This record gives sequence, C-alpha cells and structure tokens, in this order.
Amino acid sequence: MMYFSLTTLVVLLDQLLKHYMSNLLPLCQPGRCESIEVLPVFQFTLLHNEGAAFSFLADQDGWQRWFLLLVSTSVSGVIAVWLYRVKEQQKLLALALALILGGAIGNLIDRALQGYVVDFIVVHYESYYFPAFNIADAAISSGAALLILDMIINRETSND
Repeated sequence: MMYFSLTTLVVLLDQLLKHYMSNLLPLCQPGRCESIEVLPVFQFTLLHNEGAAFSFLADQDGWQRWFLLLVSTSVSGVIAVWLYRVKEQQKLLALALALILGGAIGNLIDRALQGYVVDFIVVHYESYYFPAFNIADAAISSGAALLILDMIINRETSND
C-alpha cells in the first residue's frame, strides 16, 4: 500500500508543475515561442499535446481525446489492481507500477479536464530535439525501464 503513496506524489508533483509552468510561460505558438533555458541542452517551453506519446494522433479532429481517455482509464485500472496484488517482496515491480500509474493518472487528468496534455520539458542537442514531455511522462518512462529491469532480474522466478 505504501506504493500508492508514491503514485499520489507523482500525480501531485506532475499537476503542480504543469499548473506552475502554464502560469509562468505563454503557450508556444509558431513564430512566437518563449522558453527558459536551464542548460544549453535543456529548457522549459509550454506546449499542449492533443495526441498520445510523441503527438501521435494529435492532428485528428477530436475523437482521439475520448479514445485516449478510455484507454488510459482502462490501463490505469489494470495497473492499480496489479499493484494492489503485488507481493511484498516484489519491491522493484511495485516501484515500477507505482511510477507508471502516477504518470498515467497525471496525464489522464489533463486530458479529461482540458482535452490536451501539458508538456514543458524540452531536451535537445543543437538542432535535434527530443519530443517535449512532462513529469508524468518521465514517471511512465522510468517505470517502464524498471519494469523491464524487474523482468530481467526476476526472469527465473517468473517462469515458475
């Protein structure tokens, strides 16, 4: 149950930072995009993503909002049940699921309330840009990496 606290922390941190950045920066528009440069390869820029990961489906006419809400609600439910059933000794698995769930809920809240996900973290090298992301996306990616690591480390026990 402790891991649901981590999920809640991820959701709160994600939502607070999205709200803060939305008040701090104007929305990036073609020809007018303000950023805060943190490092030469890292900046904060406010963007709205109406699609899924890497803006997949963002160019559609609105149906994707409801589809992505349905998918993310269903997946969040499955992950929550899975996390609830994880054995106490499966700490890495529980950590991975808690991070994924927190990130999924953070982006779900945006999509449900606003119709888009707020992204504000931009990483680049010279003119090569990684797609903008947020704390929820970072939690999902970190959780997915930990989930893969758990599957590698515990390969023998999962085959029993």
